[in-house]
Amino acid sequence: RHTRAAHGSWARDVYKRQVMDYGERAKENFQSGYSCAQAVFLACTEDMGLDTGTRARIASSFGGGMGGMRQVCGAVSGMLMALGLHQGYTDPKDKAGKAAQYEVIRALADEFKRENGSIICRELLGLDENCQPKLPEDRTAAYYAKRPCAKLCQTAGEIFERYVAEHPEDGQ
Repeated sequence: RHTRAAHGSWARDVYKRQVMDYGERAKENFQSGYSCAQAVFLACTEDMGLDTGTRARIASSFGGGMGGMRQVCGAVSGMLMALGLHQGYTDPKDKAGKAAQYEVIRALADEFKRENGSIICRELLGLDENCQPKLPEDRTAAYYAKRPCAKLCQTAGEIFERYVAEHPEDGQ
């Protein structure tokens, strides 16, 4: 079902380290200036065979709930993109693989929603549903103080880490 041979046994290597700490790394990545999506995706895919620049570019469109539109939380998007690298299907005719992947996607998204109340960026930020996209803001102490994003990144990383620890074989 999974085609990860090109990247070797990264899942087993990560699992063996015992201290993946994707959540803490995701939080640190966000606090260093990466978008929420980049922060989680970078933390959760460090050992998957792609360089940091490529991984940052892949996730760059999903921050701020997809380009600042405040839709699906970028931390959730980053987590689910990492899931695709971990165990995504590659054959467009693989209905069973697609169905299995969608089931796991929903389970991880549901876990995030259980822990945080939503997977929608504007709801997590307490914004009105009619909020308009804004340009990215400067990362200041005030910026970090008024947003739960660092914690949301940490939560997404932790959810992904638990999944990988329970399913290390899926990434091979």
